[in-house]
Amino acid sequence: MSSEPTVSTADLVARAARLESERDEYKKLYLATLELCRKLEQGLIGPKRERFIADDAQLKLAELMKMVVPGAETAPAAPPTKVPAHERAKPTGRQRPAEELPRVIVEIVPPEVQQQGLAAFDRIGEDVSETLERRVASTVVVRSVRGKFVPKQSEASKVFQAAPLELPIPRGLAGPNLLAETIVRRFQDHLPLNRQEQIFDREGLGLSKQTIGHWHAQVAELVARLVDAMWKDARATAPYLCMDATGVLVQAAEQCRRAHFFVVIAPERHVLFGYTKKHNGKAVDSLLGEYRGPLVVDAHSVYEHLFEENRATEVGCWAHARRYFFKAMLTDEPRARQGLELIQKLFALEREYATAPPELKLQRRLQLARPVVESFFAWRDEAALRALDETPIAKALRYADNQREALQRFLEDGRLPIHNNSSENALRREAVGRKNWLFVGSDEGGHVNARLVTLLASCAMHRLDPLGYLRDLLIVLPGWNQTKLLDLAPVNWRATAERAEVKAALASNVHRRVALGELQPSPL
Repeated sequence: MSSEPTVSTADLVARAARLESERDEYKKLYLATLELCRKLEQGLIGPKRERFIADDAQLKLAELMKMVVPGAETAPAAPPTKVPAHERAKPTGRQRPAEELPRVIVEIVPPEVQQQGLAAFDRIGEDVSETLERRVASTVVVRSVRGKFVPKQSEASKVFQAAPLELPIPRGLAGPNLLAETIVRRFQDHLPLNRQEQIFDREGLGLSKQTIGHWHAQVAELVARLVDAMWKDARATAPYLCMDATGVLVQAAEQCRRAHFFVVIAPERHVLFGYTKKHNGKAVDSLLGEYRGPLVVDAHSVYEHLFEENRATEVGCWAHARRYFFKAMLTDEPRARQGLELIQKLFALEREYATAPPELKLQRRLQLARPVVESFFAWRDEAALRALDETPIAKALRYADNQREALQRFLEDGRLPIHNNSSENALRREAVGRKNWLFVGSDEGGHVNARLVTLLASCAMHRLDPLGYLRDLLIVLPGWNQTKLLDLAPVNWRATAERAEVKAALASNVHRRVALGELQPSPL
């Protein structure tokens, strides 16, 4: 007699069904891999846009597979639908140049009128047209002459002489507008120092990249206390903080090493950048300090100790959760599409009451968004039972489960966002710059970058002209009361610039008047 255990028909059927399901999962992965290889061979890897429309006309995986594996099983394609047009009308026709631009008026007279003179004709009208032209940029030398005087009718030998002009860099060569322009070019327009050196050389001004870099280091030292005040204000007053990080290479003798830029956003107040040698918990602690409020982050392990020790409250990011399902579209479109449709409903609801006060927004979230969240996690729990381990859809479902509590945090406070997109958008500054300057020269250069980019990014948040703000900041900062530095932050700058004493200081500054064209160069 055989001692082997008997297997029931039901067990065999269940096992066969499970094996068939696993076979289908692996087939999807195989077909997706073939498609990715085809794209790589043809150089067709496109942008990483995560655009999803529930009933869109995106090419389905099965449609793509027809080109790769003839005869592959396909599902019927969804009928194409028309994407709604933008509500904002685009301007048409030729646009009139802005009124605030300076104008050069040129009178064009016909040759016959020139020969006989204007007195022989009556002017019956005119046609006026405007074109834009660009004048060559120029650098002006501000020569300050401080005469020495002694009284004629006095025997005293006391000499009178005016104090030297106050400069951002004492006894420096560069004035505030030149410093501001090179900073904006480097960290806003992403022009590396070697390109700026070439531009200045074409204009006849020999400024080396080392000189400009030294200027920026000195300006970063000047604004350090202001930036520190902005960090302190963010930790103390922000209802929540958004945080993210990106890597950067640091120049070294044999091989570049890796460091990181962090961004911390205090909503409607500051965009703060910090440079750290490591991407770990200590780096996070050095930036957040004693902050104990809600923190909107991705699920990276560098933040885990904050939540385990109850030092901050984790707020999840639905955009990160959506990204996992978007990646699963190639291998498991039906389930990935279900997840994306539910997440899309949350984002659509947020857009509806985006400008509502926090109390009303929370009320609407509990009424409209909470049922969608509950439906999402109920679907997730059911879908996870049939997902094959380590497949993209399984990773998406696991991420949502791990972040379940954090992803629902926005239902507790109407001030909290449902995503961390603001941090990721702010980090694009460093990502775009990194493609141009490739690496920072040293740790000191990383800190210079972080301080100056903090001011530029905060200007963008409050819609300030970065060049004008930096120029005026460098004029008033050296003599400013150090206990009221926060008044000079971009969040408060408009109100500060309206003060009578600040207006007077800016209006009387020689370098500012030269930069604005109020003082013209003297003839040689």
